[in-house]
Amino acid sequence: MKTPEIVQTLMNAPLPLMLEKLGASIANAQTALDANSIKLANEMSNVEVAIGDDTYNLISLGFAPTFYVFTEASFEVKMEFSIAESEDVGVSGSLNYGKGKSDETSTQMFGVSVSAHYARKFSMSAEGSSSIAAKIVSLPAPETFYEILKSTLNKTEDDK
Repeated sequence: MKTPEIVQTLMNAPLPLMLEKLGASIANAQTALDANSIKLANEMSNVEVAIGDDTYNLISLGFAPTFYVFTEASFEVKMEFSIAESEDVGVSGSLNYGKGKSDETSTQMFGVSVSAHYARKFSMSAEGSSSIAAKIVSLPAPETFYEILKSTLNKTEDDK
């Protein structure tokens, strides 16, 4: 793969899709947190405590479930890549010279060895990292929620 193709591939990373998934995940998590707090409120309304001759549930005594909310979320992606291409060409040789003599003639000998090499090297590295951070804080239950709970409790106590 050539460098421009790799750069284009990284540029086409589905960042909008990742952000959409992060938003949907936070919304789903918030719904689960709210459902858990409401479930806890219902359980607290069923737990009765005897004080003297009267019984009270935890909600009527002022206990309330804690509601949580995501106040911020961040999504971070880092990508790093590098590509290197190198060529290596080399030639080496040696020359051997030999002289021989006889009575009438002189002989000379040469020996040549040549070594050539060619190498093309490619190296590529890619790194990636991502992180997601969310901040959750507790909030009191909505006032309307308390009003409905109290009116329901009053009706239940009136029916006794």
